[in-house]
Amino acid sequence: MPFGEIVVGSPGSGKSTYCHGKHQLLTALNRPISVVNLDPANDNIPYPCAIDIASLITLQNVMDTYGLGPNGGMLYCIEYLEENFDWLEEKLQALGKDAYVVFDLPGQVELSTNHESLKNIIKKLSKSGYRLAAVNLCDAHYVTDASKYIAVLMSSLRVMLHLELPHINVLSKMDLITQYGDLDFNLDFYTEVQDLSHLENSLSRSSPRYAALNMAICSLIEDFGLVGFETLAVEDKESMLHLMRAIDKATGYVFIPPPNAPAPSGTVETPDGAASTRPNALSLLSTAAGPMHGPRSDVRDVQERWIDAKEEYDTWENAQWMREGQLVQEQKARDKVRMRGGSTGDTTAQSGQGERPQNK
Repeated sequence: MPFGEIVVGSPGSGKSTYCHGKHQLLTALNRPISVVNLDPANDNIPYPCAIDIASLITLQNVMDTYGLGPNGGMLYCIEYLEENFDWLEEKLQALGKDAYVVFDLPGQVELSTNHESLKNIIKKLSKSGYRLAAVNLCDAHYVTDASKYIAVLMSSLRVMLHLELPHINVLSKMDLITQYGDLDFNLDFYTEVQDLSHLENSLSRSSPRYAALNMAICSLIEDFGLVGFETLAVEDKESMLHLMRAIDKATGYVFIPPPNAPAPSGTVETPDGAASTRPNALSLLSTAAGPMHGPRSDVRDVQERWIDAKEEYDTWENAQWMREGQLVQEQKARDKVRMRGGSTGDTTAQSGQGERPQNK
């Protein structure tokens, strides 16, 4: 059964960067992944593209042929894709039944909030057997302004109601959030969408004329009780791993390597051992359905990494990268001497591994 992600979000939220990072991560984990570009205006694709809508239609050709502007031309392209869904279905079938497909969508907000073509395409994909989740990227700097945060909550809620998919809202670019000012509350207030009445003072200061309207919108969001956020810093491996687990949990995806796949180093096969000591699919399923664990599974750890102690962590990570690079160079030197039949002697660095910044 094929699985996949529908990656949506406003322009500049980091959709293509996320798709590139997801491709790198899953490739490193030996998991299948194919990225499909469905943005007809994306002519600078950073990731290996399995299917590109540009081979079917491009925004520039539509604008030149029909005299449409960028937004109108984009809507036409997605409507054209809907009418020619057979083209996409044929391309997807070539990827195989066990494919994991990430769909990179355009940034026009109306496509995921009120336009029917994308919704119809998703329904056709579901009928084809795809298990999909929507990944809605929102720029993290919006949480530094109360009115922008409320706007993001409203747009995220609208996307959730429109696409009707298992849904993951994501605050992207967490590594840049400190550049836009201090937060009024801890990060978990924004990710868990806690009591929004605490924003009343901030909203009243920024737009006193609309104080009552703002609070009515806050009540509406709380009445639905649907919106929450994960966090993402694409260049942080632990952040990407945590989001990957959250999406896998939403879709029910469990990756089981094929029988002929090489086992990770350090594993011991015990085919004749007790059942409790042998790997099996049921243990994988129970692990996937259980609570998520890891360095970025707690939002308080995310706040410490990117807000409270960002400089200390950056310094520690840079030291780790330099140490890893040094070890690689030393290993290459030893391999070169060994090939020549000589001896390297004891050239291993005696420096310690360094201690990770401690939680406060």
